[in-house]
Amino acid sequence: MKNLIKTVVAFAILISVSGQAQTKTMALNNSLLWEVSGKGLKKPSYLYGTIHMICGNDYFLSDKTKKAFAASDNLFLEVNLSDPNEMAAAQQMAYGKEPLSTTLSPEQLNDLDALLQKRTGMTVKQVDKFSLMTVMSLIMMKSFGCVDIKSYEMEFMAMAKDSNKSVTGFETIQAQMDFLSKAYSDAEMITMLQESNDDTGKKMVQNYIQENLPELYKDITAPKIMNEKSRKWMLDVRNKNWVVKMPEMMKDKSTFFAVGAAHLLGEQGVINLLRKSGYTVKPIMN
Repeated sequence: MKNLIKTVVAFAILISVSGQAQTKTMALNNSLLWEVSGKGLKKPSYLYGTIHMICGNDYFLSDKTKKAFAASDNLFLEVNLSDPNEMAAAQQMAYGKEPLSTTLSPEQLNDLDALLQKRTGMTVKQVDKFSLMTVMSLIMMKSFGCVDIKSYEMEFMAMAKDSNKSVTGFETIQAQMDFLSKAYSDAEMITMLQESNDDTGKKMVQNYIQENLPELYKDITAPKIMNEKSRKWMLDVRNKNWVVKMPEMMKDKSTFFAVGAAHLLGEQGVINLLRKSGYTVKPIMN
């Protein structure tokens, strides 16, 4: 259980959601990799949309992405899990401040217990000391139906280490947990888990493999996954914060930014915000 929880925590802090895609732009956006140039940049930087969990058999990294990563000087992620302090903080946050049995209502405990038994074979008593976010991530991981689960963020960090690239994060673990707590109440989190199913995850993975960013964006932003409040705290606020930091990171070096794919599109998405700031952002198709 201890090793499983460590794995779950790594994914728990990388869950993100987004807003609605514009239908008229779908044909132009079928790429996970984007080049950022212009506005005085000495070198182009790259923006890559990740999916935070994927079965090993489905994992892929295109040649264009490998080439862009090799051409970059450093790596920027949502959270830098290569920092031992951040990983230690994440593991500590896996445990709730109070047991779930005291923070959830009897009805919520029953609902969560039913979900756990159906999706993982576990009971709520077995996870009572963990945070609801950790339990949510455990359920999501089990729904993939495979043992070998990969994370693009983890893979990129390993690649950065091998090529002596620096790794930096936009946010701390604590900041991301604060955004999550503002985005979802306990009741909303449980309802989201109730309304999701294995087919939802499979559809997302297929769209990801096809680099169909607009459809993936729509999958992640379905009403059963997010509402206006979660959009504000999980996307709009965070995207704006990131775009403020990116110019300094790109000024003298080519930076490879890898963030959840759902952050890329939309009116308040990173691509549109960068364009509004004067940068040229274009998809790399091959």
